[in-house]
Amino acid sequence: MHATTGDRLVVHSMHVDGPVRDGEILEVKGADGHPPYRVRWSDTGHEALVYPGPDAVVQHFEHDETASS
Repeated sequence: MHATTGDRLVVHSMHVDGPVRDGEILEVKGADGHPPYRVRWSDTGHEALVYPGPDAVVQHFEHDETASS
């Protein structure tokens, strides 16, 4: 699994019709984009250090390095 700041972590339920949870990756703590990730969950706004399991995927977004905030 590989991610960059600003990507989205999506965790699928292990149960049929279970909830899907997603959050923004705020920080990549592992080397070369590997976990753990600091994630802000979209449903609660809570931030947590996450070691994603096999039920998780990273949605990559193009990041504009030249954009100013």
